[in-house]
Amino acid sequence: YITIQSFNKLHGSKPLKLGGIVKLVKEPDNKYDSEAIACEMRYFGKIGYVSNSTSTVAKGTMSGGRVYDKISDEYFARIQFIIGTDAIAKVLSEEEFIKEVENPESDVHFLCDHLEELELKG
Repeated sequence: YITIQSFNKLHGSKPLKLGGIVKLVKEPDNKYDSEAIACEMRYFGKIGYVSNSTSTVAKGTMSGGRVYDKISDEYFARIQFIIGTDAIAKVLSEEEFIKEVENPESDVHFLCDHLEELELKG
């Protein structure tokens, strides 16, 4: 599980929905955090970042730094809990990701830049 800090002042917590799919994108060139992981959602684009500070990571979840080396440059998570404008999400297992790919209605189809390549490997 990870904590997502939403920074979308325009939409507030509106992009966050229980069960919603979030695309996780590594930002190695981020000038504030070399282990930054941006979070994107369908219809809203970038909504925030995976928390990477002891003061912002919810107890029991992993920081961006702990998750960084465990995921590919582009990965996915599902929102499990919403707390104000922040969320706690479960990083999808490979099996869960495949189920999302098999569902033509899944947001994965609209968020994944290289879905065709991923499907060929599956």
